Amino acid sequence: MFVWIFHRLSGLLLILLLGLKFVTSFFLMTKAQKPDWALVLHTNPLSDTLLIVLIVFHAFYGLRTVVIDLGVRKEKLLFWIFTLLSLVISASLLVLYFTRNY
Repeated sequence: MFVWIFHRLSGLLLILLLGLKFVTSFFLMTKAQKPDWALVLHTNPLSDTLLIVLIVFHAFYGLRTVVIDLGVRKEKLLFWIFTLLSLVISASLLVLYFTRNY
């Protein structure tokens, strides 16, 4: 039940965060004078961290749902496998994000 709720909520949050990212990028690309609010929102590490974590968890829980639909009935085992994979990949992507040199 937790996975189902989290999967739906993460989808809604992804729509909001990606929409915010797209809107701020349009303001930063088209205007000669860059608005401060768009620059602050677009380069905010918290929103990027949330995007990374939510995308990875949403994708892996979606794959978990597909595997269950294909007939695998060990839902608790699949939950732990996909949660651990999501944690490892999220952590490695966050390390990569925060240690980049550009």
